[in-house]
Amino acid sequence: MRVSPLGWGVALVAAAALVVGRWLGWLELAALGAGLVAVLVVALLMTIGRARYDVELDMADRRVRIGERAVGRVEVTNRARRRSLPSRIELPVGTNVAELGVPGLAPGGTHDELFAIPTEKRAVVVVGPVRSVRGDPLGLVRRSVLWTRPVDLYVHPRVVPLAGASAGLLRDLEGQSTREITDADLSFHALRDYVAGDDRRYIHWRTTARRGVLMVKQFEDTRRTQTVIALATDPADYAHEDELELAVSTVASIGAQVIREERGLAVLAGPGSLRVDTPPRLLDDCSAISTSSTGAGATILGRRVTRETPDVTVAILVTGSVPTEADLRVAARYVPFGTRTLVVRCVRDGELAVRSQGALTLSTLGDLDELPRLLRRALA
Repeated sequence: MRVSPLGWGVALVAAAALVVGRWLGWLELAALGAGLVAVLVVALLMTIGRARYDVELDMADRRVRIGERAVGRVEVTNRARRRSLPSRIELPVGTNVAELGVPGLAPGGTHDELFAIPTEKRAVVVVGPVRSVRGDPLGLVRRSVLWTRPVDLYVHPRVVPLAGASAGLLRDLEGQSTREITDADLSFHALRDYVAGDDRRYIHWRTTARRGVLMVKQFEDTRRTQTVIALATDPADYAHEDELELAVSTVASIGAQVIREERGLAVLAGPGSLRVDTPPRLLDDCSAISTSSTGAGATILGRRVTRETPDVTVAILVTGSVPTEADLRVAARYVPFGTRTLVVRCVRDGELAVRSQGALTLSTLGDLDELPRLLRRALA
């Protein structure tokens, strides 16, 4: 049971009217106090009793894209042995609360209420818990009972298909050599003199027989692609909210494609990393991305990539329009040497631009539909 601020005010006025009325002998004031006390008592009596309901909260789909209709249903069943009185239930949806009326139900009777949730913005919307409310018409006192648990509705960012457009940038590097020398791998590099402790399996017997000295093989280390996408979440990097949405959609589109191609991936956004085991889970986490005063800016994205994913082979840094080209070059400078680096600068209504220099590619994106074209030009 909860007494509203209005209820506490009425109680205070009632007490003051009773005390002052009796002290000064003002019967009218005392009568006012007594009347207010009677109102409070009636309000309390109206909260007595509890409905015996079974309530089910069901969402048609807990994952929707921006603009798709999200529909849910609340089903209330009377489990009492007698007919229930009309009541009302409340359904929190995000920061709003919807009120639904439940008519009187016969024993075992059921009442359904359908509702729709706007999905114009990317978000994680908490729906529920459903609660029944008993109280007085004036709102002095209320008693609520929770019937369900809250449900998360994920409004995913918009994504575009990238099949084929990212094949070169996100290609599998297995079998391509690095500059690291190892004594056991697949890519033969050179021969060297045998040293005590070397694995005899790698002795090159033909050369040993020809030179009369034990010789062993050396190999160049090989590796698979490890793609890292880092998103700037400092609000100072974005001139408009639309730029952040474009940046999140860029991260989601590229990340989902990498996962589908079963390549190594890490996505750094906000205080930690996003889940990358399946595309839906990545999009779930993208739904919750927001900027923060403590978020990483574009200039430190390169250092973050190096610190958290030192084995990166392809780095994609995504930010807004505020950082300059010089800032972006500084950010890319901290990425491990030899890493293929793509910087995507999201500019509201900006024109597509791509400029490559060595392993670094700087690009400008103004429309998500241009992302496949951007990746193709980055590979040219």
